[in-house]
Amino acid sequence: MEQRKVRIAAVGDELVAGVGDPRALGWLGRALARTPQENISVEAYTLANPQEGTEALAARWLQEAGRRFDDFHENRLVIGLSGRDIAFGLSTARSRLNLANILDGATQLNIPVFVVGPPPSLDPALNRKLAELNTAFADVTTRRKHHYVDTFSPLQNHEQWRTDLATNSGSPGQAGYGLMAWLVLHRGWYQWLNIPEAV
Repeated sequence: MEQRKVRIAAVGDELVAGVGDPRALGWLGRALARTPQENISVEAYTLANPQEGTEALAARWLQEAGRRFDDFHENRLVIGLSGRDIAFGLSTARSRLNLANILDGATQLNIPVFVVGPPPSLDPALNRKLAELNTAFADVTTRRKHHYVDTFSPLQNHEQWRTDLATNSGSPGQAGYGLMAWLVLHRGWYQWLNIPEAV
């Protein structure tokens, strides 16, 4: 059987790059490490941009990811979303539109997309806004038949997540990235890659 060749471009903010993880893996590195490669060859390229919201992401994703794609691989896009739009004062409607534009562009190019939603913070007021943003992102993604992983709802009151954020000045560390990776792996990663789940 011929080995499938998959090329993944991952865009998003510093969480996609695993900043703050002492093991330097982040959630993406952990997910890739648990991806069996018997019948599939996976190349992943992380194209993170610190403190990025959906506006900047929508403007740059195709130019940067497109350089990594070719006709010899199954090209796939991972998007790690943050709650940065809230700090930038973007409306939820605007954030939805920015994500919709990325997903529609990827769909036109036959690029399957795996979207990881924004994780919760320790700030209750910010979390109320993040909950709304998460719901909007999930709706936009699933309507377009792409994969969406909600990290916000399961982690919002998760003791280990909250402890990790408190220890690391509000950002995830080793435990937090591990929790995000677990959600990614158990909420559609293998199905998105069309491979059997790792045992």
